Amino acid sequence: MNKVRTPLLPFFLLRVPLIAKSMDRRSFLLGVSTLAVSQLLISCGSKNQLKLRVQVLKGSIPGQIVDKFDRSLGAKTDLKFAPIEQIKDIFTQLQDWHEPKTSNTWGWGISLPLGKGKKEVADLVTLGDFWLKAAIEQKLIQPMELEQLKQWGILDQRWQNLVKRNDQGNLDPQGKVWGVPYRWGSTVIVYRRDKFQQLGWEPRDWGDLWKPEVRSRVSLLDQPREVIGLVLKKLGKSYNTENIDQVPSLESELQALNQQVKFYSSNSYLEPLTMGDTWLAVGWSSDVSSVLPRYPQLAAVIPQSGTAIWSDLWVHPTGADKNALPYQWIDFCLQPEMAKEIVLLTKSNSPVPSKIFAADIQEPLQKLLLDNPEVFAKSEFLQPLSASAMKQYDSLFTKIKG
Repeated sequence: MNKVRTPLLPFFLLRVPLIAKSMDRRSFLLGVSTLAVSQLLISCGSKNQLKLRVQVLKGSIPGQIVDKFDRSLGAKTDLKFAPIEQIKDIFTQLQDWHEPKTSNTWGWGISLPLGKGKKEVADLVTLGDFWLKAAIEQKLIQPMELEQLKQWGILDQRWQNLVKRNDQGNLDPQGKVWGVPYRWGSTVIVYRRDKFQQLGWEPRDWGDLWKPEVRSRVSLLDQPREVIGLVLKKLGKSYNTENIDQVPSLESELQALNQQVKFYSSNSYLEPLTMGDTWLAVGWSSDVSSVLPRYPQLAAVIPQSGTAIWSDLWVHPTGADKNALPYQWIDFCLQPEMAKEIVLLTKSNSPVPSKIFAADIQEPLQKLLLDNPEVFAKSEFLQPLSASAMKQYDSLFTKIKG
């Protein structure tokens, strides 16, 4: 039976003002960050000024950080930070810069470019780690120059390895560095405190989604990698398992989980939770963290057996001018005091070790933002899978949903 309850859709449309319209956060996968940039700084000046052009995922860098960077430079600098709603829009822009759109050939085999001249390529853009392989394969970005990154060594080996890739975009410890992580988040369980107080227990791990008390009270992300991945995690397997056809009981576990689900959604899963139509949802921490302080009846937890994690990266578009200013910006973001501000102001996590204490964070957000090394060690980035593996994931997910 298809568990997507289509009658819910008009209900959402009526109540959209309560929650940000789109909460689809991750992947090829991805979508909107729910946090707004506090300001957009554009310093216009003469042609001789240093310039920095950045397309940044909306909500992922506070305007205060840009202000402080501007003041730290001393000399007048022309800065432009343009907030972009969705990572997929940034990726499309990278493609447009690499291969400008052309008009029809007009019958003579000659293609004429559309638009008014060459567009200015940004020096840096935000990209999610899940998009990194495609960006490298399509030659949309260029490797970082490590000798210009003074703060590179502050990142743990796990973060460094995430962005070391070969020319096909696959993980390679000896590969070039194609991006620099500046924040991260995870897939979490968010639930109604009041409903679970009545039940006498609270969700702690993926296995709780199968409990009979929450039948038809669960919403899941409409993403094969996320849903099948959490089942694999419950079974002690990896999110990045290639041959899922070889995993015993995977399909039966998915069928049983499907019986618990009221609907699947990657962008409207918090609205019914706030109204009590669902009691538990699986979602992205970037969505959840913006809602928890406003809805005290909600709580969230990172599953103790580990979860999926994602990272926002700075990447250098192909064709961008090579100068030191982009690297100065990256280094500035990686300073522990700046990394801490990014965490607190954007309600995210940082790859930079910094002294963040419970007192620094609103109580509802502490379980999401205070690092738990044990859980983090069990968690995984969603790595690129082969085309045949992705076909298995998509086919099984479609079959389960009916």
